[in-house]
Amino acid sequence: MAPWLIAVIVIAALLVIGIIAIIVWWIKTYNKLVESTQKVQNQWSQIDVQLKKRYDLIPNLVETVKGYAKHEKETLENVIMWRSRATGATTTEEVMEANNGLSQALGRLLVSVEKYPDLKANTNFMALQNDLKDVENKIAMARQFYNDTVQKNNELIQKFPSSIVANRHKDKFKIEKYFEVEEVVREAPKVSF
Repeated sequence: MAPWLIAVIVIAALLVIGIIAIIVWWIKTYNKLVESTQKVQNQWSQIDVQLKKRYDLIPNLVETVKGYAKHEKETLENVIMWRSRATGATTTEEVMEANNGLSQALGRLLVSVEKYPDLKANTNFMALQNDLKDVENKIAMARQFYNDTVQKNNELIQKFPSSIVANRHKDKFKIEKYFEVEEVVREAPKVSF
């Protein structure tokens, strides 16, 4: 066999092996991106479950406070308005924005309760407040897990060489937004007696 023919066969074999290696890498990277996207969606659904619990508690809390705190009409209406926006939100961004507003409104409501000692002693209110506190803690934990998952997803999409596959399939793999707390919500409410 001629040396040039052997060289051609070796080069052809190396090309085939190289193409197969690239295809295998592409498939593995694509699957990692799919897995990462699914994890983000799963973590968001965990937050969504806790948000729905929160939404279910709010009407009972508002009704309980309404009987005692007749002067807090604006605060109660604000809580109801933000709850309505949150339950009607259709995108992740709308849900995040509405829940930041709802957190602010609930904070103002709970601060206003300090003016009503009879309400603070009401067992129904105390149970609702404890349930809400429990749900808020679960939302905070779920938000943390969601943001960790979003970070890993975004890194995978942006890092080389997986960014090549992600950019080729932009319709399926996108940078996700963190579920952040707005600056106003970060401030602790001031309570004075």
